[in-house]
Formats: sequence, C-alpha cells, structure tokens
Amino acid sequence: MNSKIKGLTSVNGEQNTGCNSCFSRTNKEHWDDVIPVPKPPGTLSVLTVAFFAILCYANSLDGNFVFDDSEAIVNNDDVRPEKPVGDIFYNDFWGTRLTSNRSHKSYRPLTVLSFRWNYWLSGGLYPWSFHLSNILLHALVSVLAHAVFGNLLGDRCPRAAFLAAILFAVHPVHAEAVAGVVGRADLLCALFFFLSFVVYRNSLLQSSLTTQCIAMSFSMILAGLAMFSKEQGITVIGLCSAYDVIVYSKLHPISILKYSWQNIIKLIPLPHKKNYSDSEGKTIVSLDINCANGKSVQVQQGNIPSLRHLAVRHIILFVTGMFLLLLRWRIMGSTPPVFQKVDNPASFAACFLTRAMTYNYLYALNAWLLLCPEWLCFDWSMGCVPLLNPQFPVDLRVIAAVMLWVAMILLLRACLNHSCSRTRRSLTMSLALLIIPFLPATNIFFHVGFVLAERVLYLPSAGFSLLIVVGMRQLYMLFPFRRMLQLSYVFLILIFISRAVWRSGEWRTEATLFQSGLQVCPLNAKVHYNIAKDAGDSGNRTFAHMEYREALRLNPDYDQAMNNLANLLKDDGKLEEAKILLRKAVELRPSFAAAWMNLGIVLAGLKQYKEAEQSYLTAIQHRKRYPDCYYNLGNLYLDQKQYDRAYQAWRNATRLKSTHALAWSNMIIMLDNIGQSNRAEIVAQEALAALPSDAALHFNLANTLGKAGRFAEAEKHFIAAISFDRSNAVYHTNLGVLYHRWKKYNKAEELYRRALEIEPHLRSAHENLAMLRRTLQKAGRQPHITQS
Repeated sequence: MNSKIKGLTSVNGEQNTGCNSCFSRTNKEHWDDVIPVPKPPGTLSVLTVAFFAILCYANSLDGNFVFDDSEAIVNNDDVRPEKPVGDIFYNDFWGTRLTSNRSHKSYRPLTVLSFRWNYWLSGGLYPWSFHLSNILLHALVSVLAHAVFGNLLGDRCPRAAFLAAILFAVHPVHAEAVAGVVGRADLLCALFFFLSFVVYRNSLLQSSLTTQCIAMSFSMILAGLAMFSKEQGITVIGLCSAYDVIVYSKLHPISILKYSWQNIIKLIPLPHKKNYSDSEGKTIVSLDINCANGKSVQVQQGNIPSLRHLAVRHIILFVTGMFLLLLRWRIMGSTPPVFQKVDNPASFAACFLTRAMTYNYLYALNAWLLLCPEWLCFDWSMGCVPLLNPQFPVDLRVIAAVMLWVAMILLLRACLNHSCSRTRRSLTMSLALLIIPFLPATNIFFHVGFVLAERVLYLPSAGFSLLIVVGMRQLYMLFPFRRMLQLSYVFLILIFISRAVWRSGEWRTEATLFQSGLQVCPLNAKVHYNIAKDAGDSGNRTFAHMEYREALRLNPDYDQAMNNLANLLKDDGKLEEAKILLRKAVELRPSFAAAWMNLGIVLAGLKQYKEAEQSYLTAIQHRKRYPDCYYNLGNLYLDQKQYDRAYQAWRNATRLKSTHALAWSNMIIMLDNIGQSNRAEIVAQEALAALPSDAALHFNLANTLGKAGRFAEAEKHFIAAISFDRSNAVYHTNLGVLYHRWKKYNKAEELYRRALEIEPHLRSAHENLAMLRRTLQKAGRQPHITQS
C-alpha cells in the first residue's frame, strides 16, 4: 500500500517528488546550508543590516530640500502647524484640494503627517531632521526585509535572508527614496507593507480562531496604512495571497490551474472516499478528483479543511482589497488624475504598438536599473526615453524588451518545473515580491504620471535582492566554487555601497542633482529646465536664460519653461518678448493659472490695464484660491487709483492667506496715503495679529502713528521693526526722523549715523543728518561730527 501513495498530492497539496537537489551533500543538510557563508547570529545579522543601510545614505544627512521637496514640504502649508491637521485628509500629497482639477490625486496623509511631525520636532523646516528620519526609516525597513525574506523562504534560512537583506540595504536605486525627502512616502509604504505581511504570516500560525482573526484584521489595517502612505501599498494583499498559496499551503501552481471550479465544490460532500493505511499503520481517507484535463488526482481528506480555510482567507483578502480600492476611488472624487503628455508620453501615443513596445522597453529599463544602477536620474520624463517606433527599420531597443521576457519565461519555467520544491517556492516568492509591488507602475491598469521613477523600485528591489541570492545558491549547486562565489558577492556589495554613497551625495543639493541628470538624460528638457531654475534662484541669470532656451529647443511646447523664461525677461525689462512667450504658454495650456497671472503683470507693465485685468481674472477662474493673483490685481487697481477695488483685492488675498505680508503692507500704506489713517491702524493691528514678527508691518504702522503725532506708540513699533530686521537702514533712518520731530536730537543723530554705517550712500539719511546739524547749530549746540 505504501507504493500506492507515492507521487500523490501530499497533505500540504504539493506532489512529493523526493527531490535530493534541495540538499547539498547529505539529506541532513538544509536548503540554506549550501550557501557558502557562516550562519550569522540573529542579533548580529540585524545590527549588520541596519549598519549598512545607514552607512550608504548617512552623507545625505546635511543635504538640502531638493527637487519635489520644495512643493511637497517647503511650499506645502499642510506641513506647518498653523494649518488645521484635518486639512491633510482632504488634500493631496502636494497640499492641493483633492477636488481641484489641479490635483494629481496622490493621497498620502500618513506621509504628510510624518512631515508635520518632523516640523514640530525640529521647530521648523530644518532639512537635517527630515533626512535623519528617512535614513532611520530605511534602516528599519531593511531590518524588516530581513524578517520578510526569512518568512518567504520558509523557516531556517538565516544565510539567504541575511545576504538578501544586505543587498537590499545597500542597493543604489534607493538613493531617490532615502536621500530625497519626498521618498518618505516609499519608506513608510514599505514599512507598513512588510509589517502587514509579517502579521498576516503570523496569523496563519495561530491555533486559536479568535487570535487568527484578530491578527488577520490587524494585517489588513496595516495594508490600509501602507496604501495611505503611498498607493502601491495595497499590493501587499497580493503578496499575502501568494505566500498563503505557495509557501503556507504548499500548493503547486499547475495543480491550482488544473482543478476546475466544479471539482472545488465537490470537496464539500467528500465523494469517492477510500481508506488506506500509511507506513505507520494510521488510517488515511483520500478522495478522487477529476481534473480539468480528464486525469484523476488524489487529495487527502485531512487537507480539505485547509483548502476551505484558504478559500475563506482569500475571500477576506479580496473583500479588503476591493474596499480599499473603492475607498481610494471615493477619496479621489471618483475621477482619475489628469496628466500632461510630457509626464508620460507613451500613454498619449495614438498607436497601440508604440505604446506596447515602449511600455515593455520601460520594464526592461527598470530591470536594468536593478541589475546595474549606473543610469540614475532624478527625472525620466520628456525626451529621456524616446518612444519606440514599430515601423521599419525596427528600433533596436526592442531587443532589451525581448531579453527581459525571455528571462522571465525561463524564471517562470523554473518556478513550475524545478526538481526541488523548496527552490520552486523560493523563486516564485522572489518573483512575487519583485512583480506585485511594481504592477501599479506598469500602465496596465491605469496611466501613471511618470515615465520611470527610481523610488517606485524601492519595494520591488526587495524581490530582486532575494532573487539574486536564490540564484547564487543555484550557481553554487552547479559550480561549487565556494571562494569565487564569496568574492563575487562581496565585490557586488562593495560596488553597490560605493555607488549608493556617491549617488546620495548627489542628492544633497539641487545643483549637483540636476547636473548629474544631464549626464544621463541630456535630451530631457525638464533636466535643463531645473538647471535653469536653480541658476536663476542662485542669481546666475545669463546661464538661466541659456538653459531655459535649450529646454524650449528640446521641447518647443514646454509651457512651464516659457513661463519662467518670461519672468526673467520681464525682470530685464523685455516686456514684449515676455508677453509673446506667456501668450503661447496659455494657448498651449488654457488652465495654466500662473502663466495667466504673469501675463497680467507684463500687460500691466505695458499699461494695457484692461487686458491685464482680464488675465488676472482668468487666472483666478482657473485657480480659485490664488492669493498672489489677488495681490497683483490690487496693485493693478492701485495704479489706476481705484482704491476701493484695490483694497478689496488685497482683502481677498489676506482672507485666502492670512500671512500674505505684502497684501497687508499695501493696504496699510494705501489707506495712510489717502488720509484714512484710522483704518490703516486697524488693518495694521489685524495684520500683526497674524504676523506678529513681521518687521515691515511694524514699520508701516510706526509710520502711520508717527504722522499722527503718537510718538511713543510709533517708537515702540519702530524698535520692534529694527529688532526683527537689524540690517535695514531705512528703519533706522525713519526712527531717527521720529526722534528728530520729537526733538530727541541725540537719539536722532545716533540713528542717522547707524543707518549710514549699514548703507553709507543712503541719501535720506545724509539729508536728514545734515538737516539735524543745521538745527543744532541754530540752537547753539555742537553736533557730534563723524566721518561718513
């Protein structure tokens, strides 16, 4: 009877093949034992993984906010404590209302909350705090990856898990996720992703149904937290499903495909029962199942409750996944995000073959970045990856896509047919961890707003690391050269560490980051745009002009480059050329609110007031909450002496943004100049309630009070203004004028002299000091003479 049960589907659902290739020299050795490294102690291995993770990215600690950090953190009011914390749950990752047509629908409230926590912890926008958090998070995720690898490989695989965790910790493709603060989304997503998986795996080991349900519920909550850190976090449900089937239930993929649904139903009544005894004399009940291919497979009855439990668990996974997807869709306003062609050109290609070939080439390019992380660029949009042409002659880049699919087919074949079941499961789970988290970036289910993003590879690189170690073990089984394999792995780790350290250093400043992008993607207009923007901010206007024009040469329809170049031309007084560029920008993108506002500024400078007003109103139409545009509209009305309309426009600016200091100052100055000093004082007090440390507001209120002869009150605000801005010579001069009028001549002279020390050529200070000396001479007093 023992011969009868050879080759039957076992209790765990996988065919017993009696594979000896799972072992090295003797059957006593474990699958992991053949890997030619010492078995690492548990605590030491964890500390080593964390050490290498920190080592590779520690030099980014003193880095600045770069690239997307500006929009997501520096210019995002949701990060600041002044903004109600509840707004985070109604805005996208960039601080834009999810219902706005400008929103990219990237809903990551937990990531924004972590930024807010950094702000509170460090007392402001200090980059080191944000970078330190990222580095520590990467170390924590790497340690968790060590545990996940052990779970995916099965018990007692410390060597393989350790080597894979080290490889994951030092991989250079993580530089964008760790050294770029915006990569916090990927780090938190990976943290909750791995925690969700570990908890799910532990739930399977619980003997109590209640404990198992609680653990599984907690795992699904963690999956939701992963999704609310970054969208791809929901894919942990797919990994849990794969683990449950392949590793825990040990079901062979082909067996799963063979069983028809009708035969699954037949498991319930248990037909065709047969009794037989095993080698130990125990009675075992089996049943015959007719498979879809007409053959009969025997399954032990003891496994049927496990299949039922497996089905129930998958129903829970499916329901959770659908609930999270529907919730995410509802939060987005039930509308997909709208991207521009420059964000992802392939998705806008009319030809299906062009799209398919380009997408497959991009998959190959992602795989190459994991294999050889040399071509690393902060942005891969626009001309960085030209579309593949399906017409003759065939684009040679298609060879890369073909090679990728050949490699995938060979790996899948090994997953199905390898003689060792343990190796099959290890390969399958490595591919699952590689592919499943990458699925949202494939453009298969929906279009994404990028061509290629290195930080998207943060989670998939874990599967890649595990795949490399499994492959390394197989190489040793074929070619048992222990020393060569050890040296190869050490060499790979050293190469990755040096590349990771170098790359994280490039992320420290925008100048080095953008220049590094130029080496990889010289035809990317966005790279030149960012170089120009950084040059303009640094005062190198000539170079900025040149780079903006290069960006427009590479992409003549680049509306943002037109807008920024027009701003430079406006500042240079070339208003007509600026107007031409801005008109073209709004023609290309009629909803480009910033370009409409800048066009209004240029038209106002050309005294074309009616058109300028219309441009401002159009900008506000496309962006309802636009305080800067209301501010500029108020300036336009002021130029036309329409004081009431100017006041209302500035009021709107401060309603939308209570900290808009320029709008407050203009209201105070205008009201004071038109003789409404009482209203000016009221507005100034209101402004100081919102901005108590703003030097200009104290200064303007002091001027108003000084004109009204309220010298003591004016003195208090002048002193406050100087305390907040000690290097402003005008503040010292005007306080001197106050003392001059107050007949406190010694103090007036002291303030005039201090103003001239700060700004030796300040005309008003020279004239007032001369006037003071004449006054003192007439009064028969000797002024204090100093060389100026």
